[in-house]
Amino acid sequence: MKSLKWMTIALLILVLAACGGGASSNAGQNTEGQDTAATGEETEATGGNLRVALAATPKTLDPIAYTAVYESNVMKSIFDTLVQYNDDLSEIQPALATEWEVSDDLKTYTFTLRDDVSFQPGEFQDGRPMTAEDVKYSLERSSKESAMNRLRNVESVEVIGDNQVAVHMTEPYSALLAVLTDMGNAIVPKEEVEGHGDAFGQNPVGTGPFAFSDWAKDDFIKVTASETYWGDKPNLDGVEWSFISDGNMRANALRAGDIDVATEIAGQARALVQTDDKLKFLSTPGLSIEYLAFNMTEGPTSDLKVRQAMQMATNVEDIVKGAYQFGGATPARLPLPEASWGYDEAAAGKIPGYDVDAAKALLAETDYADGFSTELYVIEKRVPHATVFQTQMKENLNIDVEIKTLEWGTFSDTVSKGQAPLYIMGWSWYPDPEFFLYQMLHSNQIGALGNGGGYSNPEVDSLLTRATSETADQGERAELYKQALNIISEDLPHIDMTQVEITVGTTTKVNDYKVSPDGSITIVGNGTNVSLSE
Repeated sequence: MKSLKWMTIALLILVLAACGGGASSNAGQNTEGQDTAATGEETEATGGNLRVALAATPKTLDPIAYTAVYESNVMKSIFDTLVQYNDDLSEIQPALATEWEVSDDLKTYTFTLRDDVSFQPGEFQDGRPMTAEDVKYSLERSSKESAMNRLRNVESVEVIGDNQVAVHMTEPYSALLAVLTDMGNAIVPKEEVEGHGDAFGQNPVGTGPFAFSDWAKDDFIKVTASETYWGDKPNLDGVEWSFISDGNMRANALRAGDIDVATEIAGQARALVQTDDKLKFLSTPGLSIEYLAFNMTEGPTSDLKVRQAMQMATNVEDIVKGAYQFGGATPARLPLPEASWGYDEAAAGKIPGYDVDAAKALLAETDYADGFSTELYVIEKRVPHATVFQTQMKENLNIDVEIKTLEWGTFSDTVSKGQAPLYIMGWSWYPDPEFFLYQMLHSNQIGALGNGGGYSNPEVDSLLTRATSETADQGERAELYKQALNIISEDLPHIDMTQVEITVGTTTKVNDYKVSPDGSITIVGNGTNVSLSE
């Protein structure tokens, strides 16, 4: 057996968290993304409720049904997973599992579970201990019902002791530990899931540091500190998650003191927060890209020459400048951030550059030489990207692009069903290319949100599958991903537009808030315990 054992270092984490938990800071800007500097007077943490504004409204908090980071950020305060990434996403650490072993053939993962974990009380159970049966139920449910296929290749989950389970795979799968860090594979109590049925997503119960309290649709979600949480006791009494889609309004709410944390600080709001000495601006380079996806199965963009022409007629740098006038993004060339270990410059070099004359000549070889009309679906915050693209298509190729702006729930449904001729969306995940390339471009993901364009190439499918089934060696896996990227670059299922910084604004009374490259928010856990100064 290959041994990947990790012994829990909870006591050490407790000590470190306690040392930093009560400090206040007045650091102004922190481009490292870590709220750790303390230059002002320090006061004790006082409990209280942290008010966090997200850029969109969650549709569900059911792990198997969620599709957006807005949802997972709320879920992360309610649920736990077996394992978790560390702060910089470089290492996988214990969470509900204290240690694990992986068989030599990469087909069996055996986990030892904590024995001091209880669910939050709910309508159908009173806060009972979590068991190995709960892990079996949760993982098998996810493997069969996940909306985004977040847990694939699981044949069964075997309970082999009071605190031990074995996950048996249908084929070797080297990315399982990384997959299990995803909120989509969080551990849930069966009686609450089956008691609520489809409404479990509006009445979530987990083992996390906060218990769900209240949800006013389109307004806020409240969670309160769990008295039985197995980890660090939360410094906060609770968290109120509100939803403000307009970035300037989020910044103004922060400046007015109506909220404590504003996520996704971009555009003019970025400058407003950076220059306000009563606020802190936190940022870090993101594992985050934005892209325009083509419908690959029908309409003009099912023709490779049309996609190539539209790629060459798109000035990506102008889109970045138009959408991020105040900074916060750089041009993207691949459906994978440069920070990922699978990125390949050679594949990026295959993407056609901006060349309007060549674009016109290529479109003239198709059935759409005189242009055509199409629709581009976006959520509100990506209207600036869409507007620049719309202008470029009209001026360069006589393509009329009608922008359709939808709220997230309708947008994700439309895209998942393959009903969008064009759409712009963002993708943030872990450094493992599996979470970008498989989720967005494997044909098994058609019908899920990731591959809403319907891209299918058997050779790419084979390479992406081999990258997690043949080896666990990162170098060997990277080589397979590079081969896949080179094919994808020729097929052009996307126009990749931007690599985006993860940015947050907070008031100076918020302590120990950290910005993660994947955009996730941790209020309590993994060495973080956010608090509020008086």
